[in-house]
Amino acid sequence: MSEHELVVRADRALTPEGERPVTVVVDDGRIIDVLSGTDVAVDARRELRLADDEVLLPGLVDSHVHVNEPGRTEWEGFASATRAAALGGVTTLVDMPLNSVPPTTTTDHLKTKKAAAEGKLAVDVGFWGGAVPENTGPDTIGALADLWAEGVFGFKSFLSPSGVDEFGHLDPEHLDTAAGAIHAFGGLLIVHAEDPTVLDSAPAASGREYADFLASRPDEAEHAAIALVVDTARRTGVRAHVLHLSSASVLPLIAQAKQEGVPLTVESCPHYLTLAAEEIPAGDTSYKCCPPIRDSANRDLLWRALQDGLIDCVVSDHSPSTPDLKELDTGDFGTAWGGVAGLQLGLSAMWTEAAGRGVPLADVVRWMSAGPARVAGVRGKGTIAVGNQADLAVFAPEEPFRVSVGELAHRNPVSAYDGAELKGRVRRTLLRGAEVTADSVDGHMITR
Repeated sequence: MSEHELVVRADRALTPEGERPVTVVVDDGRIIDVLSGTDVAVDARRELRLADDEVLLPGLVDSHVHVNEPGRTEWEGFASATRAAALGGVTTLVDMPLNSVPPTTTTDHLKTKKAAAEGKLAVDVGFWGGAVPENTGPDTIGALADLWAEGVFGFKSFLSPSGVDEFGHLDPEHLDTAAGAIHAFGGLLIVHAEDPTVLDSAPAASGREYADFLASRPDEAEHAAIALVVDTARRTGVRAHVLHLSSASVLPLIAQAKQEGVPLTVESCPHYLTLAAEEIPAGDTSYKCCPPIRDSANRDLLWRALQDGLIDCVVSDHSPSTPDLKELDTGDFGTAWGGVAGLQLGLSAMWTEAAGRGVPLADVVRWMSAGPARVAGVRGKGTIAVGNQADLAVFAPEEPFRVSVGELAHRNPVSAYDGAELKGRVRRTLLRGAEVTADSVDGHMITR
């Protein structure tokens, strides 16, 4: 009998066939067998047996992370972001094309991004490209095909200002041009969907009251923008993905589009599913993000859509910044940077909320592993299955802990989850069968 690289024995494991006791056999970083039961005779150089209170999960896939390096590395960087990911059970992330400088909108910029990531990765990292006015004109549209050929997972666009000058938003004409080009080579268009006209007509945000900020980003802004995305996908045939859905008012429109066969997928984020507008303290700008966290009734409808399969996946939209940009001293929601830092805590936050709603852990993990892998086109990850990479997380679902922002691994000590009482802690993370440690730099840069 040959000796294998690793066996993992778990009385509880979340597999595509359901939760069951398994022995996972690993060679060359891949799962070569998933055997029923934990007492199967298998020789291996290393063995990991889970404790009675632990569950074996597939490594999570987070397809919406702003790493920001190079250019704004003081906000976040590859070393800190991937370490935080690993501590949260995330073994693969896909980096957004902003807020790095330069943004990932040309192949040269992609090379710059990859050079910045070299030798710093604790987990695997892929890259989104960006669709901006500069590369969606008649003379520059070929830049998108060039980026696709380099292996980016798709193309992010904004329909309203992004918050950074170097990543402009697309008007309907540029969106249409980008969609046609992306459809021609079989790519994926992912969209921050808020309508600029609606935003311009809403009351301006200022001051410490969260309700005033919420009024400045009304549901109608998401509804109008997503209607444009649906219409564009219907006309051009482009595969379109709605980023960070926060407004439940748009769900009937999404349901109708999917029923018609429009090639549309949708994500939401832990902060929209676990936090509520009426619970946000005055002046606590760590909660500010765009689109905004809405009320608890809205949150309930998002959960129902998740359970009905209308929302395809849950990802972090980890969008950190330095503390000064969050205006923590003044608490002014109008001027503070918008973004929630939660990469390390997504699974625990989601499971805490799900458990209170009677939602099984298996559903939460599927929304955060297989779901993002399917939507983004990340191959060989997201499930505990033969042939997939041995990316695994060991999770203690009943272990409680209190979040202390200073103990989190992302670069700056700002998070809306600071002080939260959560349930469920990731105790180990394995990347291709090797345990990720504080010094690990074994992550790969991946392509689709």
